[in-house]
Amino acid sequence: MNTKQEQLLNSFLAQLDPVFEEPLYRQLAMYLIELGYSPKKQRSYLVFKHDLHGKQMAKMGLKRNLRPYFSLRFSACREYSQKFADVINMAVSKPNYPPANCIQNNCGYCSGEAHTHIYAHDGKHLCGARQLEIPNITPEDIAETKNLIQEEHEYLLKHEAGVTS
Repeated sequence: MNTKQEQLLNSFLAQLDPVFEEPLYRQLAMYLIELGYSPKKQRSYLVFKHDLHGKQMAKMGLKRNLRPYFSLRFSACREYSQKFADVINMAVSKPNYPPANCIQNNCGYCSGEAHTHIYAHDGKHLCGARQLEIPNITPEDIAETKNLIQEEHEYLLKHEAGVTS
């Protein structure tokens, strides 16, 4: 992480509650950075994007009520807790949710077979390129969130960047 990126991250983190929110968001940001994701300012939030595959993994910012939020791309992951299943269910239950066009080979944005990188719930499919907001993220969610980040990261390296370990 370069100096500008460090200042950007610290500027965001300084707006958070120093006891509960700041350590939580710092831990997630540092894990993303360890994996090679660089924080970049986009509009009023930070995105974490990897240079090898050019895809965004996560987003963090402040809502209008100044509550922080964390959004994560975890579409290649198939095993997760009910909390993350509920996140997908909420996303596909929205009235105008954008269906995954790759199911009909009508997208071309992501590499790999469509069924390996889409969010699915109750027969509905949502574009896997999106980060979904994880509401009320807590310290208890950190281990699972890191596992999802790692799994999605490995998928993106393999299918988007052609890197195999």
